[in-house]
Amino acid sequence: MSDPTTPATDELSDEVAAKVRELLDATGVEANRDQIGEILATAVRLAHDGTDRLDLKITSSALAEMRNAFRIFAPFHDVPKVTIFGSARTRTDDPLYAQAHEAARALADQGWMVVTGAGPGIMQAAMEGAGADRSIGVSIRLPFETRANDVIHDDPKHVSMKYFFTRKLMLVKESRGFLSVPGGFGTLDETFELLTLQQTGKAEPTPIVLLDVPGGTFWQGFQRFVDEQLVSIGVVSPDDLDRVLITDSVDAAVAEIVGFWRNYDSLRWVGKRLVLRLRAEPTDAEVGALNEQFGDLLVEGRIERSGPLGPERSSHDQEHLPRLVLSLDQHRVGGLHRLIRAVNALGSAPDAPAPPAEVAHPT
Repeated sequence: MSDPTTPATDELSDEVAAKVRELLDATGVEANRDQIGEILATAVRLAHDGTDRLDLKITSSALAEMRNAFRIFAPFHDVPKVTIFGSARTRTDDPLYAQAHEAARALADQGWMVVTGAGPGIMQAAMEGAGADRSIGVSIRLPFETRANDVIHDDPKHVSMKYFFTRKLMLVKESRGFLSVPGGFGTLDETFELLTLQQTGKAEPTPIVLLDVPGGTFWQGFQRFVDEQLVSIGVVSPDDLDRVLITDSVDAAVAEIVGFWRNYDSLRWVGKRLVLRLRAEPTDAEVGALNEQFGDLLVEGRIERSGPLGPERSSHDQEHLPRLVLSLDQHRVGGLHRLIRAVNALGSAPDAPAPPAEVAHPT
């Protein structure tokens, strides 16, 4: 543990480190002792840093909020979840309301849970479509919104949060798919954050759908803005929206989210090698075709079939699944979506999608 009086490169004093270990022993902490100990050590460092009281209150509140949210999500760890973003101002007679309702219902029918911000408008539409049993709400305390919507208000699967940053963490970290319906600043903020996490490789690939009503132009205008204003001055890459499906079809939206997990299961970095875990082993010819199509994504070598690598075996990490191993150019992380879609389209892929495996949280 690091010295609380200096940057976290030095150890805590032997006396303080011993006290931390005593506290862990006294409270019966066995699992993840290193991480719990580091949390306690960080609190000691904050004290020795002379941290401002307001900063300490922010730290304490944020940690308490995350703990509460983690507890609420924990029983549903193995259930696939989709987060639906949209405006709290959308009226019940707006066609967007019906579109969100139908998309949530269709995903719930296929075994998914729906996560929303628990407010009115699109959030309520999605929860009504999914039903209370398959809904999780993460609301924000605002002066003009005093309670969550009627679907989730008194439900134990609802958590109310003070900070937008902790709320946004919980809206993103558990979900295996995302659907954004036209909305205002909040919806655009959440959508841009999703795109940023994917663009920078800070979150593993997941399907992102921008859903409009039939004939709607909201997301087409968004794409035009990206192409004409952002791509044109070089601040984003021309293919950065390739990972996103823009559609006005509920059926296409649901197929994109569910189908993303048809063959692709999960990934893991082992050193500089990227391991893609699949549900079905590709043939030699299919691997050859993948190399022809995606060889430009590699820094060296080829895409190859593989069994579990050493660190995967030692941690018993999805050892039963077939694998593809490649040395991916991390500047080309956006190409992962195209590779995953190609893997899902292989002739060897299972006919029906499977519920997605756990993916790594954004870091």
